Amino acid sequence: MGSVSKDAIALITGGESGIGAACAVALAKADSAVAILYWKDRDAAEGVRAAAEAAGARAITLQGDVGDEASVTTAFAAVTAALGVPTILINSAGLNMRGVAVADMELAQWDMMIRTDLTGAFLTSRALVRGLRGTGQAGRIVNISSIHGQAVRAGGADYCSAKAGLENLTRTMAIECASMGITVNAIAPGMILTPMNQRAQTDAAYRASLERNIPAGRAGQPEEVGAMAVYLCSPDAAYVTGVVLPIDGGLSLEAGLGA
Repeated sequence: MGSVSKDAIALITGGESGIGAACAVALAKADSAVAILYWKDRDAAEGVRAAAEAAGARAITLQGDVGDEASVTTAFAAVTAALGVPTILINSAGLNMRGVAVADMELAQWDMMIRTDLTGAFLTSRALVRGLRGTGQAGRIVNISSIHGQAVRAGGADYCSAKAGLENLTRTMAIECASMGITVNAIAPGMILTPMNQRAQTDAAYRASLERNIPAGRAGQPEEVGAMAVYLCSPDAAYVTGVVLPIDGGLSLEAGLGA
């Protein structure tokens, strides 16, 4: 695995589990300091912090709500005080698809999904850019989207809409931030074995039924997403911006979503 800038300071939202945790540990191994922003599970976040420190990184945990403007402001101030101004942002906080049709969906469910998966990324990304603007320091934003930003699914209108919005936020900010040396990219995972896919980890028949649809013949691991996040945050990716990169074993190609 490559390295990011030696003075990199990464804030990872949703960093207590799944893809967020894998990104935090991968960045720690790549020489970045890491701040793990969690919502509820402090013990899990502390476990990720311990893994990051074992990799030789400076690491902190902090609780926050990405959908709340004041909470995001407080989080960035806390990271700056403890580690320095964040130069890397991984937006991994998100909710799972619940399988509720639009006709049956309560407004509260819709609002919570958009607030967490889209507004949260807007608020944190805005904070990172404001912190770096005018400093001449390069920055990296990596948004964790989903193949369902393009491949819609019945019962997932809130989730699919939030991820599609996140991908367009990625592209728009990539244009706006390019002259500042800040790249903005997204990763669109397919089937990854995270807590959001708990059934696939405990029900072998169910997992096999899903993996049959994946050209690679298997589910992905969170660490594979973490490795790509490190690349996108590295100096080697300085000319890569506005990209939405599937990590799905070819599943999006099978669905006819390839370029």
